[in-house]
Amino acid sequence: MNKPAGKLGKERRQTERKPYKTDDDRKPIAKNIIKQEKTEIKEVNNAYEDIPRLEGRNPVLEALKSGRTIEKLYVAKGSLEGSIKQIISMAREKGIVINEIDRVKMDAMSETRSHQGVIANVSPYTYVEVEDILNFAAERNEKPFIVILDEIYDPHNLGSIIRTADASGVHGIIISKRRAVGLTPAVAKASAGAIEYAKVAKVTNISQTIRQLKDKGVWIVGTDADGEKSYYESDLTGPIALVVGSEGEGMGKLVKESCDFIVNLPMKGNISSLNAGVAGAIVMYEILRQRILKG
Repeated sequence: MNKPAGKLGKERRQTERKPYKTDDDRKPIAKNIIKQEKTEIKEVNNAYEDIPRLEGRNPVLEALKSGRTIEKLYVAKGSLEGSIKQIISMAREKGIVINEIDRVKMDAMSETRSHQGVIANVSPYTYVEVEDILNFAAERNEKPFIVILDEIYDPHNLGSIIRTADASGVHGIIISKRRAVGLTPAVAKASAGAIEYAKVAKVTNISQTIRQLKDKGVWIVGTDADGEKSYYESDLTGPIALVVGSEGEGMGKLVKESCDFIVNLPMKGNISSLNAGVAGAIVMYEILRQRILKG
């Protein structure tokens, strides 16, 4: 076949020309696009690495209701339905800066990988002192009801415990500064927003804190399979601090020895233990039940 000549032939050759001669010609461009995307995600991660955040609709909504300081709100494009409308409305009333961003960038910001289309930059959580928890109980004219967590590492367990503590009338939670999870975005998400109302004290030495509580007239009850009585056979109506041990090892030796008494949770199945969140919830509600019955 003869090649087209002249101006018409040149135009036909330009029209018929493919953008790439071979598949190999595409690879450098594809690699550059992937490299650019990775760089953008890394920059987003670095930008928000040290900023306290809340992720998920319930945690952000409860933070707005509680009056916690929110510096900036991020909403994923295309996620403007349901409770996010309420979140945006409340944020606007409070004068909070609202940024609508691409979902890929929001995924890069997220620690929980379950942001539900909303993330908030917030002020850091303020830990309280143990004395503040006791004072809070006194202000409500109630006997102290405290939960002490001995080496809880799982953020979902801690979040679950905080949520149950809020529901069952616990005045405050005590955690360790070392060998334990703190108030992270994952904990906030698992607590479904209850973290905004919880009083949490972080202490250096759990055993020493227990001795101080005893001096204040608080009874210390531990949970363990070797407990003398089941939790529902024990009197849990007085000033009380419930100790919940770690997921794997339970209470440490010194903490266990510091307890006034230890209760067990009867187990009838093949599994010999419950996770910390479930075990804590069962006993917390028994304490609430007994207090209600006693009046």
